[in-house]
Amino acid sequence: MPVERRTKTAAQALSSLMRLCSRAEKSSGDARKLMHRWGVPEGERDAVLEKLIAAKFIDDERFAGCYVRDRMSFSGWGPYKIRKGLADKGVPPEIIDRAMAEHGGTKGGPGRLAELLEKKKAKTKYKDLHDLRTKLVRYGAGLGYPYGEVFDAVEGLVGEE
Repeated sequence: MPVERRTKTAAQALSSLMRLCSRAEKSSGDARKLMHRWGVPEGERDAVLEKLIAAKFIDDERFAGCYVRDRMSFSGWGPYKIRKGLADKGVPPEIIDRAMAEHGGTKGGPGRLAELLEKKKAKTKYKDLHDLRTKLVRYGAGLGYPYGEVFDAVEGLVGEE
């Protein structure tokens, strides 16, 4: 038996989004996705979003800054992965560029990458040095760091052995 989806009116969506945004940062893209899922009529979504922005519940600049800082500091993500994550959240490219420029130096860069690779190396099982290099390069690239930076950091770490 299929579950019937409940739809929300624009006023209900506004109330729900205000409650959600007061607990955690949300982007305008997050709000749009939620309203779509709730079945809010398409013509009313922009009005709800404008009210949320006017009341400072949603601010893509603030969201992007927090996102960049958190992903660099706590998750150890590189610039490519952070940019992709923000784009997926519906943040405009110019806001992404400003946030990356402003917070780009926060616990990021080659020092952070080397630290993450060293931790990964300690936990990784490998047959030979080539296998270790391959696994570390794949891990660093998966974190969203530029390939050249990853390769240099891996060589600095594995080349010592």
